[in-house]
Amino acid sequence: MPLFTIGFNHRTAPVEVRERIVFPLEAQRPALEDLKRETGADEVALVSTCNRTEIYLRGSEHSVTDRVRAWLASQPNAEGINLAPHLYQLVEIEVARHAFRVASGLDSMVLGEPQILGQVKLAAKVASDAGTLGGPLERLFQETFKVAKEVRTQTEIGATSVSMAAAALKLAQQLFGDLHDIKLLLIGAGEMIELAATHFAAHSPKNIVVANRTIERGRELAQRFNASAITLQQLPECIHEFDAIVTSTASMLPIIGKGMIESALKQRRHKPIFMVDLAVPRDIEHEVGELDDVFLYTLDTLGKIIQQNSEKREAAVVEADRIIDIRTAQFMAWLAARASVPVIQQLRGKADQYRRVELDRAKRMLAKGDDPAKVIEHLALALTNKFLHHPLAALNRTHGTEREALSDALEKLFPVSPASTDTQEQEK
Repeated sequence: MPLFTIGFNHRTAPVEVRERIVFPLEAQRPALEDLKRETGADEVALVSTCNRTEIYLRGSEHSVTDRVRAWLASQPNAEGINLAPHLYQLVEIEVARHAFRVASGLDSMVLGEPQILGQVKLAAKVASDAGTLGGPLERLFQETFKVAKEVRTQTEIGATSVSMAAAALKLAQQLFGDLHDIKLLLIGAGEMIELAATHFAAHSPKNIVVANRTIERGRELAQRFNASAITLQQLPECIHEFDAIVTSTASMLPIIGKGMIESALKQRRHKPIFMVDLAVPRDIEHEVGELDDVFLYTLDTLGKIIQQNSEKREAAVVEADRIIDIRTAQFMAWLAARASVPVIQQLRGKADQYRRVELDRAKRMLAKGDDPAKVIEHLALALTNKFLHHPLAALNRTHGTEREALSDALEKLFPVSPASTDTQEQEK
């Protein structure tokens, strides 16, 4: 049963498409269960991050991929958009190589970013807990984690990673110069906001405030950076106080709208506001970026800036791809060997059937008092004839290229050995 990957990422789909088809953690298990039921796949896993939504599956029919595409298009938020131009489909060796590159940070918007490995591990765990993994696809994910670790320890990919938070900091410095006099608002309390807080706090802004849905979680993060905390409900009344805003929440709807920022700009007398939206779906309405005196950056715009300065990391990519090519070939060899197991079992079963029939016959002949030497000769001849019957019959039935292919296969299965080799085999 072949392996498939169907999905889209930051290269094939803009943020306005990616934010429509995204599966937060709490929605992933129900999605997996629904996918397995609707597609009939034997195994399914779902990787959904800010930059990609990918479905990995194992199925016996190629039509299973059509059902996956239909399932994606049937999602409530997909209404009104044509997903087809943004989707890619990978099969077998392409699936393995892609999974290894994704987990290693080679397919990320920020080359070498470390968060993706944890996200892939979490995706595999959710699928395992949901009962949608348990075969070759599960083995692929286990190998993926090993390959990612090898790439990060043996190459400079991790060392050359430039985070979105670091890129946001550089853009803020270009706008404000010295950051000592700015007031910074961080919205959210997850990993991306923590990274942003770390980068910006190192430059000692005048004031840092963390806004979060739950004040307790916001205070936990704020205390680490000598900041204060507010709730999201307080944003409309105080957002005008901040010069720089970085947001990354798990909200499925925007939390900052055009009207809120228009009001803030009036109160600021059109003093510029620097805004970075690291969320998918986006936290800030697209129209906010159209306002004068607003400098709005999304994941896509930050990614383009980062990629422009990635030439010096190409050597690390070449070395990482070399490791991935080797590990991909090894995984495919394992997959091929696994696929031949039923054939081997069938062959052994047939041989054992021949052995039992002829051994019983030989025992009966010995019991009747037949000459043991003749019994052994008869046993050997009978086994030989049985083993050769089907291959010889197949040769006699075939013609042309089919006969040549069968002859080549028989030569590989029963190679002609030198006399010395035959003697050694007999002595054994």
